Amino acid sequence: MRLRLEHRRHALPFRQPVRTGHGLWSERAGVLIRLTDADGRAGHGEAAPIPWFGTGDADGVEAALSSLGEWIDGDEVLARLPAGQPTLAFALRSALNALSGREPPAAHDHLQVAALLPAGRAALTALDQRLEAGFRVFKWKVGAGQGSDERVLLDDLLARLPEKARLRLDANGAWDRREAARWLDAAAERPIEFIEQPVAAGDDDTLLGLANDYPTPLALDESIAVDADVERWLGQGWPGLFVIKPCLLADPAAVLATLEKAGADVVFSSALETAVGARAALRFAFAWKGAPRALGFGVWPLFANAWADGPVAAPFLRASDLARLNPAAVWAALA
Repeated sequence: MRLRLEHRRHALPFRQPVRTGHGLWSERAGVLIRLTDADGRAGHGEAAPIPWFGTGDADGVEAALSSLGEWIDGDEVLARLPAGQPTLAFALRSALNALSGREPPAAHDHLQVAALLPAGRAALTALDQRLEAGFRVFKWKVGAGQGSDERVLLDDLLARLPEKARLRLDANGAWDRREAARWLDAAAERPIEFIEQPVAAGDDDTLLGLANDYPTPLALDESIAVDADVERWLGQGWPGLFVIKPCLLADPAAVLATLEKAGADVVFSSALETAVGARAALRFAFAWKGAPRALGFGVWPLFANAWADGPVAAPFLRASDLARLNPAAVWAALA
């Protein structure tokens, strides 16, 4: 299948910078691709690397695209892809699936969504707004300030939560073991659903020790840098959750099949991609046959350019909402 391969690079500013344990994040760099067949039909994909995850960067994506050339064989292109380009593999699979109609079918009509809360005191105002909008699951970015100050804010946030509401904490690997233990002590027997990536990726022994020593569940995020990490953690008997950002995986279908076979506890999460990547990523979330947890996709409106946003953040997302995302419109806006 001979296809024309085009790409457009972007660096889209966020409406407001995102503070994480990795620092201040002010824009989203990535590359959109378009595959066009002989009949003029087009399929789109997005390569949205996050360098500190170990997924490469937009420069590497562009270099790999240059090595592929303008005309490709759709049946062979993934085998020709240079090593170390998982997000480009995801983009190519997304575009090929859209062209062939092989996108994963939905197993759910609708799924709950977790609202993202900003780091620091801004989380209090954001929580009030999200509660009024109907959200009952929240994800708060921690590890961006002094731990003692953030734990005071934690008390304030938990005091505002209604009954049965849940809070997730995302440290982005910012803590050492001692600080993580302080947070796990503070979280015990409180409505905290889980703590995401408390210590840095690569410190497997500490992560496993914390997960086995405290009652609050832990979730892997940055520790899943490549597809093979999932099998490695399963082999180590990881007792916690797996945060899956489909846009960062080379072959999400294969990874999710492995997790499903293992009966793993999975949370689907945004990589702060545009509507192009979000549409493809969310299809995997809706196709997941395991017990669904609230989606970590309550991030929009995110971009200064509203045409780049994924679905409007609401307490629930329907499978039918994905059909309203228009990759061709985002592609055209980048022209």
